[in-house]
Amino acid sequence: QVQLVESGGGLVQPGGSLRLSCAASRSSFSINVMGWYRRTPGKSRELVATIARDGITNYRNSVKGRFTISRDNAKNTVSLQMDSLKSEDTAVYYCNIRDVVGGTYWGQGTQVTVSS
Repeated sequence: QVQLVESGGGLVQPGGSLRLSCAASRSSFSINVMGWYRRTPGKSRELVATIARDGITNYRNSVKGRFTISRDNAKNTVSLQMDSLKSEDTAVYYCNIRDVVGGTYWGQGTQVTVSS
């Protein structure tokens, strides 16, 4: 059973920063894409950013220039550095991995609240 453990969520003022981290209980050789998604109540879960094993990244347009995704294959972790946070970024953020044989796994979610 794959386990994804997230950390780093919390309450921050607009313009502030948070860093989310996720550790996967599996070897990096089996991980294809790692990423972060988010969900606001009443809306479907949406992609925030992804990063492939070779380092290629993909970002939602609204977070480009503010968020940075990174991964450490040796440690089986993925992180999301969030700067210049806005109230619109308030959501539950979920870590996601897709393995090389088609499996998809989700973290439990961590709350990010941006409010003055």
